[in-house]
Amino acid sequence: MLTLTLVSGNRHKISELNAILGSSAILNSIDLDLPEIQGSVEEITREKCRVAAEKISGPVLVEDSALEMHALNRMPGPYVKAFVDSVGNEGLYKMVAAFEDKTAEAVCTIGYSSGPGAEPILFQGRLLGKIVPPRGISSFGWEPIFEHGEETLAEMDVEKKNGLSHRFHAAQKLSEWLKQNKRTL
Repeated sequence: MLTLTLVSGNRHKISELNAILGSSAILNSIDLDLPEIQGSVEEITREKCRVAAEKISGPVLVEDSALEMHALNRMPGPYVKAFVDSVGNEGLYKMVAAFEDKTAEAVCTIGYSSGPGAEPILFQGRLLGKIVPPRGISSFGWEPIFEHGEETLAEMDVEKKNGLSHRFHAAQKLSEWLKQNKRTL
């Protein structure tokens, strides 16, 4: 089985990705301080992947999540963690409460680099939902305000969430790519 290095200090993210990837790969993790450039989630993920590959001198995976609120022209996007840290989930909800359009997209972008100097390959998953008052408890910042169907991601049991989330869709694309390229990895 293929073993890959995921740069993340979030044990919940590592556990979730390992559960989703199943037999495609096993992730080991390393916690590195990577700079976060200003830009789109794709630009941020590519740069994090390039820097991580240089730092570990080998193949690497990085993951970046975003929350795009349609009423706010897709903000806070990749900066959602800073928003949650400063205003909390209740504050994020209040930002869109006055708008009729409460739709949002949860976005997960996984970057893979085969090593230093290699152009990162991106795998992106999206999940359409809406922003609601916080419900549920989660290890991931904004999941209590993101509703898909009748539940927020924070209210879903792990198996259900792992079978439909934005991270699931990105990891499925990665898994398919790994299967197609296993002989060259």
